[in-house]
Amino acid sequence: MSPLGAPWPLSLVILLGMGVASERIDCPSRCSCRYLGVNCTGQQLQEFPAAIPLDTRQLILAANNVSYLPAVELSFLADLVYLDCRKNLLGDDLDFTFIGLAKLVYLDLSFNNLTQVTFSTFSHLLSLVVLKIADNPNLVAIEKDAFANNTWLRHLDVSRTGLTFLDTSTVQDLPNLRFLGLSDNLWHCNCSFLDFITWMTESNVRFPGED
Repeated sequence: MSPLGAPWPLSLVILLGMGVASERIDCPSRCSCRYLGVNCTGQQLQEFPAAIPLDTRQLILAANNVSYLPAVELSFLADLVYLDCRKNLLGDDLDFTFIGLAKLVYLDLSFNNLTQVTFSTFSHLLSLVVLKIADNPNLVAIEKDAFANNTWLRHLDVSRTGLTFLDTSTVQDLPNLRFLGLSDNLWHCNCSFLDFITWMTESNVRFPGED
């Protein structure tokens, strides 16, 4: 019934029914969809889910067994702003994986098997604000210019990885950086690390766990 007590027009009922049916059809198997968001948390997925609605803004793939993110399928999600892939099996080469996600603001790749970050890994994420790559014990190298294009980056977490060194310019040239997680890494505190320590003491960046 309508708010005034009159019956809904048949055409409106049909359109509403088609919308509901369409939402159910477009939602990937074993995932839930709501308000431009797709949640596939803890579904033991082995592969990137198929049939994700193209207007999806938030995609959560946390706690699965996904080992590969297909760049082509991701590029179809041009409006994606939030991507959570924590606790999966992602590793090795992620270069050019995110080439079509220019609007992405939040990316969580923590608790995976990342081994390195190069310039090509995140260089296309021009709107990125939050990047979490903590708890990747096999992550041993971040290239000097890895975040050169991520000038909006405000929150970066590389805690609990295999890193022993991070070039000062890698983070020093990020004008909006306010949070940098560095804790529980086996940093080599030698002469080459002195510039980084100096920058830490003089910057306005917060380093949780380093107090």
